[in-house]
Amino acid sequence: MPKLMQAVWRYRHDKMIRLMDELAVDALVLTTADFFQFATNFHTDVQPWERPIFAVLPRQGEGFLVMNELSTNHMRFSMEAGKVWITDVTFYAEHPMVQNRLPLVSQLPEILAERLSRAGLRRSRIALDAGSSVMAAVQRLLPDLGVRVATAEVRSLRWQKHAEELAVMQAMAGLTDWLQDRYREAIKPGRLVQEMDCAMASLFVQEAAERFPGEQFEVVRCWTLSGPASASPHGDGASCGARIREGDVLVNIVIPRLNGLTIENERTWFCGRPDDQKKALWTAARDATDAAIGAAVTGRPVCAIDAAAQAVIERAGFADCIRHRTGHAIGIVHHEYPEDMAFSQRPLLDNEVYSAEPGLYLYGVGGFRIDDTVVVGAMPRVLTATPKSLDYATVG
Repeated sequence: MPKLMQAVWRYRHDKMIRLMDELAVDALVLTTADFFQFATNFHTDVQPWERPIFAVLPRQGEGFLVMNELSTNHMRFSMEAGKVWITDVTFYAEHPMVQNRLPLVSQLPEILAERLSRAGLRRSRIALDAGSSVMAAVQRLLPDLGVRVATAEVRSLRWQKHAEELAVMQAMAGLTDWLQDRYREAIKPGRLVQEMDCAMASLFVQEAAERFPGEQFEVVRCWTLSGPASASPHGDGASCGARIREGDVLVNIVIPRLNGLTIENERTWFCGRPDDQKKALWTAARDATDAAIGAAVTGRPVCAIDAAAQAVIERAGFADCIRHRTGHAIGIVHHEYPEDMAFSQRPLLDNEVYSAEPGLYLYGVGGFRIDDTVVVGAMPRVLTATPKSLDYATVG
């Protein structure tokens, strides 16, 4: 069963310790939902802007968490299942109680100050993943505490994936390949586009239940853009009631999340035989995707992925149809780090994971985007295996 075990915790914890050494700090405090999950393997169930959460990872000693009481039973389920990696939790109140009262959200600075003091960190240096008004208040309570925001440095923790993370992503990729075959069967003139996507999401969940019973599976997106609306990467804002028409170009996006990791699989379809212009645009998109995959080589610049795809598109004469970069890193969240992949000059590292999704968008005709999820290596490894041929892409 693809899941994240203690080996991933040790891998991530070792990286956090090395980062603390580089930053010359005594602890990391993680306050955002995705980094909280990175450090704990707990599926974050609140919006931190509404119900703040804190994962404190000391350079020495055991980590601890501060969470809203809404998560009490969810955390208990996770502990009983052996999924969560940090089990020392202090809860604060979601609502006032007559008995067994917990501290209120307004007392979060006092809670954190006390927990940091108890851990021997009252005079320490701490790095944060993001700015925090609560931590600013903690500094007033602990005047000898040094706090710095290290957003860019902390993001680097998530570049390279462990083998178990890649195994989860590979398992999901196989599921998306299965669903793309179902999409191919489902595309019919006259069908409501949103209804089709809902039907595909239902099939997604049913098949996931067979493959991954008892795991944390989410449908992040099953979304199709059909006809001229697909010329905008995010649609025309008028999707309700839209139907597939004979001759339409369709772009679909399939994104699942399993045990805290995501992948992408996107394809461009034709409802009926495409004309020469559409074939040329589709072929340029497919060839650009393959070029991007071929550039995901350890040691080459991150931006080489984007440059390779753009070169193909320019040679095909469609440079004016580009509306976005070739892709993005992918992992705990759909858009992972680095977020500046089209401009980053740093060398690619083994086992980074990227979407390779160059797109062409011609107003009045449609969009053409083929997206694979690729693992960086001496020989790049593609996780998604949905066919990329005109015959497969043509329905009817």
